Amino acid sequence: MKTTLVAIGKTDDSYIRTGIDKYVNRLRHYISFDVQVLPDVKNKNLSAEQQKLAEAKLLLPFFAPSDIVVLLDEGGQEFTSRAFADFFTKQTLSGRRNLFFVIGGPYGFASDVYQRANAKISLSRMTFSHQMVRLIFLEQLYRAQTIIKGEPYHHD
Repeated sequence: MKTTLVAIGKTDDSYIRTGIDKYVNRLRHYISFDVQVLPDVKNKNLSAEQQKLAEAKLLLPFFAPSDIVVLLDEGGQEFTSRAFADFFTKQTLSGRRNLFFVIGGPYGFASDVYQRANAKISLSRMTFSHQMVRLIFLEQLYRAQTIIKGEPYHHD
């Protein structure tokens, strides 16, 4: 199964980009993995709902009907690191070819994107910048891979 992180907008801070690159390279030793960054919606005159709809037009064509789409969303299910590793394993055993984890724009997702999603997960009840979410998620995805492989990165 190919796993892809899809995010709206580029990462501006170099220290975050360095961390992202570090974990992407680590992940590629375990799984088929890629990051796809879709462009920001540039029109500042849009309402929050209009921006979510514009982002949905970028996101929805990206997914085939058979893909698994998991939204990173504050209203999603929270996991421990071990439970997330189990969640990931279940997705990979589904027989589907693609697993997408999606980070939306600053206002979340349009209702059409929520309807398309197979699951929603939350990294925390706290709020993080969209750039930090990328790094935190990638570290947790890497941690999940080491848990699945029984490696000593994670300590209980």
